[in-house]
Amino acid sequence: MADKTVDAGVVPLAQAEADIFDVSKRAEVPQLRKHAVGLWGVLFLTVTGSAPISAMLFNTPLVTGYGNGLGAPAAFLFATIVLTIFSVGYVAMSRKVTTAGGFYSYISHGLGRELGLGTGFAAVVAYSVFEASLAGGFAYFLQLKLSQIGQATGLGWLGYIQWPWLAMFMVVVISLITYFDIRISARLLGVFLVGEILFLLIFDAFMFARGATTSTALVLDAINPVKAFQGFPATGSLAAGLPAIGLFFAFWSWVGFEMAPNYGEESKDPKRIVPRAMYISVIGLGIFYILTSWAPFAGYSSVGAAVGQAQTDPAHYYLGPAAQYIGLGVDQALSILIITGSFACGMAFHNTAARYFFSLGRERVLPAALGKTHPQYKSPHIASITQSVIAGLIVIVFAIFAGRDNPTQQAYLDLYGLMAIMGVIVILAVQALVSVAILRYFLQHHSSDVNWWNTILAPIISFVGQAVVLYLLFTNIDFIGAGLGFARWLGPIDVVIFAAGIGLAFYLRSRQPNKYKTLGRLIHENL
Repeated sequence: MADKTVDAGVVPLAQAEADIFDVSKRAEVPQLRKHAVGLWGVLFLTVTGSAPISAMLFNTPLVTGYGNGLGAPAAFLFATIVLTIFSVGYVAMSRKVTTAGGFYSYISHGLGRELGLGTGFAAVVAYSVFEASLAGGFAYFLQLKLSQIGQATGLGWLGYIQWPWLAMFMVVVISLITYFDIRISARLLGVFLVGEILFLLIFDAFMFARGATTSTALVLDAINPVKAFQGFPATGSLAAGLPAIGLFFAFWSWVGFEMAPNYGEESKDPKRIVPRAMYISVIGLGIFYILTSWAPFAGYSSVGAAVGQAQTDPAHYYLGPAAQYIGLGVDQALSILIITGSFACGMAFHNTAARYFFSLGRERVLPAALGKTHPQYKSPHIASITQSVIAGLIVIVFAIFAGRDNPTQQAYLDLYGLMAIMGVIVILAVQALVSVAILRYFLQHHSSDVNWWNTILAPIISFVGQAVVLYLLFTNIDFIGAGLGFARWLGPIDVVIFAAGIGLAFYLRSRQPNKYKTLGRLIHENL
């Protein structure tokens, strides 16, 4: 039967693309709260997704211990360069397309609706599993902290709370907070983010001050870009380092910064705020990561000692020097900040996943209820609840099949590790596709705006850079997946999800052409 659906809620635009639709002037179309957040709000909502303290305390020991050794800061430098170049084209695209659909909408505009919908399916799954992943990390560190508190206070029962309950606690609290106005999330995430960054900057300052006078491990060679592609041989009890491992975990640390365009509909001046937020976040995080991955070397007598600590006891790679050279309970403060940082990161991913569900629901690719907004708070409340249910179900599945009595293995390595890898595969692949989409979009639809750097060379370089990292991920999946056999299936699962989106787009094209026409094309112009 031919599709007789009339999309009354969209208005075609007489622009370079004749088949895009402005929904801003139709009150009956569900819309997010306009002008809800400014530059700082968008920064808090996106940079928290990168979770600076989690990125440093989780990933840097792996970059140092099993990747680049002394060249760990160089790995972060290389990632900074590639992702800054990616941001050039990404920002150019954000000035043309303002929508909560993010990657989904950009690829739909640049590479067609089929690849766009495949991307939309893959992206929503990636951000969904990221929340569950962070729930695992949150539960692991909170369980350790509760055990410590229980031993110190005589409340030993605190140490027996199983990790799934703690993970579900995080999912439920995030669900409650994100149900309301986006400004509540932005303010709360801002508090967490400022605390993380200030504390790590204090750590950096103490370490560099010490290194300037006493350390032999703090050397300028650490930021030689060539070091990003160098590992180190096995010596004595130390395993060899592979540059592929270092580069992968360095890129992993940035996941989240790309979420700024998803808040375009809710920002006060998206054509200006989103580009600024992108550049501030990627460059700011880059400088911060380079310094904070370099600083710990000052706390060790030699590079070998630092690498040895990163391999044998990564949890104390930062905490050890912090306690020894700064004192004042700073290691205890860091152990608390890693918990709040995991929570904040999970909330940031939750918000983005909810906006992908909202975007797909508003276009009726997924159930239309997902595309509704709360009458008072203008939040995507049904999409948000749906995301919470999915994250909770993932936690329950891991609790049933992985177990509940070993948080190190089950919460940290299994839930946090595997779900993070699954999501990172998608983000790297999608960012590479977005680079191609940007190139084609401007050449085909906005030829007068084509710039040799912004819309041609920068997207090409970013595509190559991220494709290389994606290749390194797959060729080292056994190590990155901590030897877990299921890790090998994560890539194929992502491909199946992507293919399902493409298949649905082909189905809509033949059976429901009106719905197909709006795929990834609902944008806001009146902002």
